[in-house]
Amino acid sequence: MTVQPEDRAVSSQRLRVHLNEGTLLGLPAWSSVPRNSSQDVDFAQIRREGFCGLQSYAPNNHAIEAGLLSSGMARIVDASSCDDVVCQHKAWDFEVSTVHLGTGFESDTEGYRLVEALLEAAAKHYHPVYVETHRATITQDPVRTLDLVAKFPELRFNADLSHWYTGLEMRYGDFEAKLDRLQPVFDRVRYMHLRMGHSCEMQVPLPQLRNHGAWQDYLALWKRCMTGFLASAGKNERLFAAPELLPARVLHQGREFTLNYARLRDPSDPYSEYSDRWTEALELKSIVESIWRNCLNIQEEVTK
Repeated sequence: MTVQPEDRAVSSQRLRVHLNEGTLLGLPAWSSVPRNSSQDVDFAQIRREGFCGLQSYAPNNHAIEAGLLSSGMARIVDASSCDDVVCQHKAWDFEVSTVHLGTGFESDTEGYRLVEALLEAAAKHYHPVYVETHRATITQDPVRTLDLVAKFPELRFNADLSHWYTGLEMRYGDFEAKLDRLQPVFDRVRYMHLRMGHSCEMQVPLPQLRNHGAWQDYLALWKRCMTGFLASAGKNERLFAAPELLPARVLHQGREFTLNYARLRDPSDPYSEYSDRWTEALELKSIVESIWRNCLNIQEEVTK
């Protein structure tokens, strides 16, 4: 389907808000997510809500037909797989891709080889690829991530900061000092996965977190990413942001996977979620757009 002029207008701004496809998986029947007459997700309405793209493991034809652009995601644990994955994502016409890289058990030499192979593939295929800050990958430790930045300054990131905020208990100690230490990472963020949690739970329903101190911490983290982007990115670079609110359990290719993200009222019922992930995705979109506008205003004042 040819993207119409109004679609280009929606997606032409420097901040591009996609929706991670996982947010749509396993939604309860009572969710307010837009549905068509067949009770399938109405991607045209999702685009009208202001999302300009969908992030997924493979192209979603229904989303593309509705005028949504695409960004990709993948897991790579072997350097020899980097070229094939990036080549495929380029062929699928993804705008950019994010990857879980490695397992976290790599030696420094093995980790360096993974990053080298990924950067080589991205350059070869002219396809931007951003390494996600994620548990069970080579970026699960912030010091190692900073070491990777020092060795590979061209490395760029997808900031899924709930993995660090909860997994590293970032509030234990001097939070602001940690943010200062991590500024070289924030400066290289080109994609952001949006969710909020606290020190012991990575995805907390927003109504239950609103008066929690973690709420302001996430706003500060996302602001750091945006100001870092504005200070360091080239004029043609874009910052992507995608709400990624995952279910507790999900069926995929006939198998059920336990994710333990969405909080359940009844652990035996995967649809007994406390909140509507679709509604929260809209709120996260609004929050990140508000922070972005404030960052642009601050930048404008500084450059006057």
